[in-house]
Amino acid sequence: MGKPSGLVQGTLDLLILKTLSPGAMHGWAIGRRIQQVSGEVLQVQQGSLYPALHRLEQQGWIRAKWAESETGRQARFYALTAAGRRQLESEAANWSRLSAAINLVVNEAG
Repeated sequence: MGKPSGLVQGTLDLLILKTLSPGAMHGWAIGRRIQQVSGEVLQVQQGSLYPALHRLEQQGWIRAKWAESETGRQARFYALTAAGRRQLESEAANWSRLSAAINLVVNEAG
C-alpha cells in the first residue's frame, strides 16, 4: 500500500492507532505488524507511514520518544495518548458503520 489512495480517507490513521493500542512500537514494526495482521495484504510504504505518524503526533493522538530497539539501534517509538485512544474508538465506530453500509451495497441481490 503506497499512498493510501485506494483506501477510504483516514484508513491508514485507523490502522496505525489500532496497531499501537497494545503498546509502543517503532515505525518499521508498525508497518510490519499491519502487514502480518492483514495476512500480507496491506503493505504500508515508508513514504506513507512516516508522514502519517508525524501527522498523528501533531494532532496529539500519539507521542514519540527515542529508545533502543531490539537490534540495539536508536529508534523513535510511538505510543497512543489518551486523546489517541478516544480517537481510535471514534474511528473504529465510524469504520464499522461505513464497512457495514458498503457490504450492504456490494452484497445486494439484484
